[in-house]
Amino acid sequence: MVRFKNRYVLCEVVSEDPRCRQCIEDRAVGLAIRDAIGRVHGDYGLACCSISFTVKYLNAYTGTVLLRCRKDSYRLLCSALPFVRQLESRNQRYPCFLNTLHVGGTIRTCQKFLIQYNRRQLLMLLQNCTNEEERRCIQKSVLSCFLTEEQSQSGDEEDDDGTETD
Repeated sequence: MVRFKNRYVLCEVVSEDPRCRQCIEDRAVGLAIRDAIGRVHGDYGLACCSISFTVKYLNAYTGTVLLRCRKDSYRLLCSALPFVRQLESRNQRYPCFLNTLHVGGTIRTCQKFLIQYNRRQLLMLLQNCTNEEERRCIQKSVLSCFLTEEQSQSGDEEDDDGTETD
């Protein structure tokens, strides 16, 4: 049995309209990307990328999108991403573009990169703070940006007294 290797492309939806991010759906992002691949690379590129192309994760509030495709065709996908100029959702078109942040072999590496990226963004915001309350709020967000190892592999998340340990 042969294992198919995938690549995960971490992107960010950049738009001037803040309503754009909250109205997008994974189906709309997938259709816009497939359309861009078809326009740029034609039927060949569309066929190569469509074999295992999926939108694995979409966070509408932060505009983060995680795409999966085959290892053989991830360059076709990455080269077509700048040609996504708008997303259509609920019969409305929102002008935006996709900024590629990271290409990784696993979802885990993309998660680690995203945490580091968000930490850097928060530190840049911290430098631009105007008052002390904003500064404290951003410092709290920076300190909360880390991965924790699961303490038990069995999935039990309760202590002896019955409370959860989150």
